[in-house]
Amino acid sequence: MSAPARDFTHPRDQILEIMERIYRYRMTTTSGGNVSLLDADGDLWITPSRVDKGGLARRDIVRVGQCGTVDGPHPPSSELPFHRAIYGERPDLRAIVHAHPVALVAFSITGRVPDTRLFPQARRMCGEPGFASYALPGSAALGESIASAFGRGFSCVVMENHGVVVGGSTAAEAFQRFEALEFAAKTIIKAASLGGAKYLNENQIAAADVRDRGWAALAEAQATSAERELRRDLCEFVRRGCRQRLLISTEGSLSARLDDTGFLITPSGQDRYALRAEDIVMVRGAACEPGKLPSRAARAHGAIYRTHPDVRAIAFAHPVNATAFSVSDSPFDARTIPESYILLRDVARLPFGMPYGHGEELAAAVSMERPVALLANDGALALGGSVLDVFDRLEVLEATAEAIINGRAIGDISPMSDAALAEIRGAFFGEKLGG
Repeated sequence: MSAPARDFTHPRDQILEIMERIYRYRMTTTSGGNVSLLDADGDLWITPSRVDKGGLARRDIVRVGQCGTVDGPHPPSSELPFHRAIYGERPDLRAIVHAHPVALVAFSITGRVPDTRLFPQARRMCGEPGFASYALPGSAALGESIASAFGRGFSCVVMENHGVVVGGSTAAEAFQRFEALEFAAKTIIKAASLGGAKYLNENQIAAADVRDRGWAALAEAQATSAERELRRDLCEFVRRGCRQRLLISTEGSLSARLDDTGFLITPSGQDRYALRAEDIVMVRGAACEPGKLPSRAARAHGAIYRTHPDVRAIAFAHPVNATAFSVSDSPFDARTIPESYILLRDVARLPFGMPYGHGEELAAAVSMERPVALLANDGALALGGSVLDVFDRLEVLEATAEAIINGRAIGDISPMSDAALAEIRGAFFGEKLGG
């Protein structure tokens, strides 16, 4: 595979992009959180103090020189001391994200850290999180407490009665760790209302994390207008999925059938939100576009397309409420409202690891008559007749899962009656009543 392209994005713009995503995803407040980068010259770039995080402009980002000089219209974040302390303790880190996302704050005020063995990607991205004892915000004592945790090898640290701080070798890595840790924390909290989460062992995590690189190279071919349009659609729906929190930047795959032998799929190891049409990977049989690596679930996608000619699009995704069901033993029942049952049918529950083999067993377990499945400790799978069809199913799945979790908090769930289901099947699926 080709080497990653050099990033020429200015630190100001990298910080703005990260803070914009954190704020948009409601993982911080107007006044909370800060982001910093350490550049090749040793200068530290950081968000300003007491400036609206929802309206940051490029000029607001502050540069702090190695000698302490400050360049910018505002003072640097009051948490500058702990950023400096972390960089001093960990020369491998070049970016830091600190914020107060609600799930991780819940862990911080209960003196706990999320168990990242919930998902393979969370474990790979975040490792085991550390914990830093409380100290006054902005104080040297807080810097010492956090830097000590980073010095022990942790790259994600929950701060007692405060929030979380995460470091990375790049701005993208720091954000992805932060997002993955908050997603794990949210899922654990949601699963607690479903009887608790189940965790993976190290062998399961290691097996799922292997990236399949045994792809032959497809011959180069001129892209048709249909292919160009489909690439655009995939990128648009992936970005929309990230905005709707059906996907996170490091997890999930989306594909669409192009013709009888080929399909387009999202790549492995790239930020889903930032995908461009040229990043999407063409797959035909055991071959893919040269210089690219398709999603690690690509062989499962291919098996489903071969088995089910009527399937035109597939998604593996991680909407948090549905994923909470996938990490628990609690049954998921789509018989809540007509829309849920019409779109989801009877939702299958499949064992861990099925998406990462050759896919024949997974393909046999799903169909357009059973188009949605929960994957143990790995989110959900949805099939459809188009990319829009798949996206609709994911949204309905997540809305249904959230309604069930909320409903359980206020009373017993009453699913639709057998008579009502038979009526729906007759009206929408063509089944005869009483047949």
